[in-house]
Amino acid sequence: MTALKEDIAFAIDRLGIRGDQEIRVGDDAAAIPRDGGYDLLACEGMDSRFVRAMPWFAGWSSVMVNLSDIAAMGGTATALVNAVWSSSDETHVGEVLAGMRDACEAYNVPMVGGHTNLRASQTHLSVSVLGRAENLLTSFDAQPGHALVMAINLNGRWHGDQPFWDAATDASPERLRSHLAILPEVAERQLAVAAKDISQAGILGTATMLCETSQVGAVIDLSCIPRPENVSIARWLKLFPSFGFLLATDFDRVDELITLFETNQIDARCIGSFDDSGKVVTRENGTRELFYDLSTHCFTGC
Repeated sequence: MTALKEDIAFAIDRLGIRGDQEIRVGDDAAAIPRDGGYDLLACEGMDSRFVRAMPWFAGWSSVMVNLSDIAAMGGTATALVNAVWSSSDETHVGEVLAGMRDACEAYNVPMVGGHTNLRASQTHLSVSVLGRAENLLTSFDAQPGHALVMAINLNGRWHGDQPFWDAATDASPERLRSHLAILPEVAERQLAVAAKDISQAGILGTATMLCETSQVGAVIDLSCIPRPENVSIARWLKLFPSFGFLLATDFDRVDELITLFETNQIDARCIGSFDDSGKVVTRENGTRELFYDLSTHCFTGC
């Protein structure tokens, strides 16, 4: 999964995106300053194999991951648009659209437009989201000495042998909305300085992206990562959860941050700390292992 994130570096280079431009690239959503706060804009594309194999769940997930991107910024989503390409198989694409519709209803965020092509040779799905944040969480502000906290909804299930940990489709709309609302509260109360939703890159890959944009390193204690008792750490590290975030905060705010999540039935723990090494290192049973060396290789190029 991490290789998919490394593709971003190619786009960054070809687009001529610079690190010193006014709107920084590398966050879960672009943060555009306006009226004392920020307009947030993000986009996610779904793997075509995923869309073909699980059309309804792919449609649902395309909405869910965009809303997670906005939440990771400390924001609230306001509207979505989509682009769907498919063959003339209206039954299949109808399931995709139904999944998007059901997620929009559950999270109470409207789908307001998009582009539809039912005469394409292949299936493709992309969804974009607009949001708003008054107090911003970014991917750029983790610093050496900060704690790394992981928050995740463990009340879920796997989709077969796929890495998708689904704690959303069987949850009540009220629970889904209240969970996403935790992140804007984190930002408002300044309980964290940086956040990123756990993505397709898994736990360690997401931590690496956060370290890259903040230009720091991290040591992650695998034994501290919250996970179900019957799931191996090897599989869990690769998960793509419906609700999961990594956050950077001062150590003296860790307990308050964890309490906020746990009060809302979300498991949260401090799983490590940030340093100035430029390396992402795991620790387990006294053994340390290098996962990624950002001092010698870029990950996404952001």
